[in-house]
Amino acid sequence: MSKTTTNKFSTEVRSRAVRMVLDHEGEHPSRWAAVCSIAAKIGCTPQTLNEWVKKAEVDSGARVGVPTDVAERLKALERENRELRQANEILRKASAYFAQAELDRRFKP
Repeated sequence: MSKTTTNKFSTEVRSRAVRMVLDHEGEHPSRWAAVCSIAAKIGCTPQTLNEWVKKAEVDSGARVGVPTDVAERLKALERENRELRQANEILRKASAYFAQAELDRRFKP
């Protein structure tokens, strides 16, 4: 799932739409029917709104999954880890280069 576009909807609109789905779910034959009805009103796809609802449930603990704040922290740590590995590789190569240069300098007649 790639996020190449910017978010069209503000956080307030998202949270309001999720609240509307959860509040009016009983007035529809299924959750999906509620999601479709509300998605049409706010101008997003039902799949998008359904993802927002699932994410809100995970964040509130009502659904099993990794909460948003934990997922963001994990992503940041993985990025930092990747950057540190790259830095270590650069330092390792530089160290080997300068060590070899020092050896070459010592043994030249």
